[in-house]
Amino acid sequence: MAANSEFLNRKLHSFLGVFPVGLFLIQHFAINYFATRGASAFNQAADFMANLPFRYALEIFVIFLPMIYHAFYGIYMAFQSNSNLRNYSFFRNWLFVLQRITGIFLFIFISWHVWETRIAAAFGKEVNYDMMAEIFSNPLMVIFYIAGILSATFHLSNGIWSFLISWGITTSPKSQKVATYFTMMLFFTLTFVGIRFTFAFLDPVLGDM
Repeated sequence: MAANSEFLNRKLHSFLGVFPVGLFLIQHFAINYFATRGASAFNQAADFMANLPFRYALEIFVIFLPMIYHAFYGIYMAFQSNSNLRNYSFFRNWLFVLQRITGIFLFIFISWHVWETRIAAAFGKEVNYDMMAEIFSNPLMVIFYIAGILSATFHLSNGIWSFLISWGITTSPKSQKVATYFTMMLFFTLTFVGIRFTFAFLDPVLGDM
């Protein structure tokens, strides 16, 4: 019974990491990328998301609850798993370790990001271009956010590779190799998008220097 429960939990953890958490990350990056077109474009995109029908229900049941489950069970697995780095120091084993490290870091980063944006909005602060530019006026926060972006894009990309195997989609060595190339392309693409919109928020900061 315990083995079946663990199997189902791992399956659910893997599924939620891609659907809907992974899709939300891509959507979140897409909205933030509007910052590259200027403050007005970003604010319009942010306003559109803020005024979606059933917004709070969507945030709770489609984003926050799946993310919380994925985060806490992921941390549990991180402390239960064995990396075997000393015995098997090869590419996939290192990615396995990085998956666990980035997962723990993302728990901290996302908690802080939610505090700075969603919680602040609940107390009346407007989530807009100026808010993000103010956050990035601190160089340490820029570094922190870039680390968060790299962790998120790696964690999702490598997580998709694991998802495809655990759900029986890529069973052959050839299909897993193709999946490796695809997830690497996804990592570099999302990382480019993330770094690009980060520097877009830095434009007013750099202009004041």
